[in-house]
Amino acid sequence: MAGSIYIKSLMRESGVAFGTSGARGLVRAMTDRVCYAYTTAFLAYLVGDGCLRPGERVALAGDLRPSTPRILTACSAAVRNFGCEPLFCGFVPTPTLAFYAMGEGIPAIMVTGSHIPDDRNGIKFYRAEGEILKDDEQGIIGQRVPEPELNASGALLDATPLPQPHDIVAPYLARYRDYFGVDALKGMRIGVYQHSAVGRDILADILVAAGAEIVMLGRSERFVPVDTEAVRPEDVVLAMQWVSEHGLDAIASTDGDSDRPLLADEHGTWLRGDVLAMLCAKALGMQTVITPISSNGVAERSGFFDRVERTRIGSPFVIRAMQDALAKGEPRVCGFEANGGFLLGSDVERGSTRLAALPTRDAVLPIMAVLANAQSGSVSALVAGLPKRFTHSDRLKNFAPDRRDRLMDWLLADPDRDARLDDVFSGIAEGALCEVDLTDGVRMIFDNDRVIHLRGSGNAPELRCYSEAETPDCAKGLGKNALAIVAKQF
Repeated sequence: MAGSIYIKSLMRESGVAFGTSGARGLVRAMTDRVCYAYTTAFLAYLVGDGCLRPGERVALAGDLRPSTPRILTACSAAVRNFGCEPLFCGFVPTPTLAFYAMGEGIPAIMVTGSHIPDDRNGIKFYRAEGEILKDDEQGIIGQRVPEPELNASGALLDATPLPQPHDIVAPYLARYRDYFGVDALKGMRIGVYQHSAVGRDILADILVAAGAEIVMLGRSERFVPVDTEAVRPEDVVLAMQWVSEHGLDAIASTDGDSDRPLLADEHGTWLRGDVLAMLCAKALGMQTVITPISSNGVAERSGFFDRVERTRIGSPFVIRAMQDALAKGEPRVCGFEANGGFLLGSDVERGSTRLAALPTRDAVLPIMAVLANAQSGSVSALVAGLPKRFTHSDRLKNFAPDRRDRLMDWLLADPDRDARLDDVFSGIAEGALCEVDLTDGVRMIFDNDRVIHLRGSGNAPELRCYSEAETPDCAKGLGKNALAIVAKQF
């Protein structure tokens, strides 16, 4: 096809590829041409799949990164030129957009880089029934789409400014107000760490609607890359200062696009995302839990759930397993990730109120469920009631893909793989290697029940290390020492 773009080739040329949460890349690589082509390919795939027709609406929203408005403009132009109606929904959380679009039965596009620094950005695509899965990604990658018309500087010729946004926040706020009630957090004093999260004001409004007294903290007009799996040292210090200074029962926050929660207890200690999400699942009475291999092993040890299933890392894998569980008739199904993002697969009823399923990462539900459960006690008491099992996440930044590939080749090389891994890592684990799990990356389990898990990030040039042990300090030390070995050798 003359004047066309093959998406698979464009991925290689631009470096903007699909990871575990949509397509992401450096802002300078996410040109108008790239964003326009990816959006067109998504729409063409939906048409080919029989779930989109010309003239139908497509909802769009974005986070607060400086590059987001320009990318949204390119995506909106692609929707319009494809023959559909772009519906700009403003700068709102990813789950807010997903909740609205799924309720309307329309596709959606979210421009966000989540927690990664603002020299990068990304695009998440949603079918009418929820976020795209890995099979959908392959369908998008295989598309060939027309070249857009660009000026000499590479900008779209027919781009138009974003209109006034369509308000979609009210139904999302009502979702939690109606389920938890206006007195769920009465008597609690909650800090809201706002930074540059797109849902910073919405989260505050939801907490107030549930009866909490709130204190606004740390609002920033500059983008702050808050990662709920690797909390920044400065945020650890700030949380302890804030609870002491303001007499807080907890501090609530999210990542950049507000689909991953962050909650600190009354001492200013940030909860691990998977611990927070597991306490949410328990509070909601969930029976089947789907979670990636990197999440805390306390889910199985707690005895709270009828079944716990482990998947590869990434919400598409969790969602697929949730769908399979629901198809088998399993009741009260949910999923969560190590970052705390909670995916509600089944409707949940409490008395005459019903919380509708929302099978995409959400930050508000785990924050609200745990705070409501702690109203008569404390957040730290809920955590103290769990089996003593601790995880830690760390990373090597600027760990380029070729460096990652060399590491993985070395970790996985046969023969004598297990013997080599045992020789290198058993010393820092203080135990003999007894199992290697290759579900996603290389997860090493030792005979003293300690875990070291190495995996290249699917969203950024980083090497992730997940470690698990019997104390927080031991888990942290395991991760630090494992990454030191990797950094020295690679």
